[in-house]
Amino acid sequence: MKTIYDLKPAFQELLRPVVRELARRGVTANQVTVAAVVLSVFQGAALAAWPDSRWPLLLMPGVLFLRMALNAIDGMLAREHGMKTPLGALLNELGDVFSDAVLYLPLALVDGVGAAWIVGIVLVSVVGEMTGVIAVQMGGARRYDGPLGKSDRAFAFGILALVLGLGVAPGSWLDYVLGGLLGLAAVTVLNRARHAVQGAA
Repeated sequence: MKTIYDLKPAFQELLRPVVRELARRGVTANQVTVAAVVLSVFQGAALAAWPDSRWPLLLMPGVLFLRMALNAIDGMLAREHGMKTPLGALLNELGDVFSDAVLYLPLALVDGVGAAWIVGIVLVSVVGEMTGVIAVQMGGARRYDGPLGKSDRAFAFGILALVLGLGVAPGSWLDYVLGGLLGLAAVTVLNRARHAVQGAA
């Protein structure tokens, strides 16, 4: 199933000059990973502190794009510049899950947004990422199957935040959208689990 993750090679190619310059300046992959987490914390904190304001919502698409860029950069630094470490692998996986939580959970505080939907999507997405990692323990490759992987979640929540930030009132349409995202998150878990089992067979 095609997802935004399939665009990663082209995105990485655009970022390669930046990666080379960061490596030349002595910036490490782990530092970039931590920077992505810090960025996510600030965005989530802004939305939690001012849930009735539009500006944190309008900031979110840009923050999510920058976070995706940082996520790509840390991986490229690790693989292409000899910075792979056990700590880096841990920071990468935990950082992604933590960043998703602090970015998306504060949306539940926005008036008219169904808190149960948001919490459900985040929880099921955590299970999806865990399933992807478990595939490695089973002797296979890390699974990034969709339809709602990390990049797809970022795109969906970025568009949602932009729409709400531009003043579109929440309503029944939002429940349908969030319900759909929850369903896609559940399908993602199933797809990753199925491919993990197949890869271990």
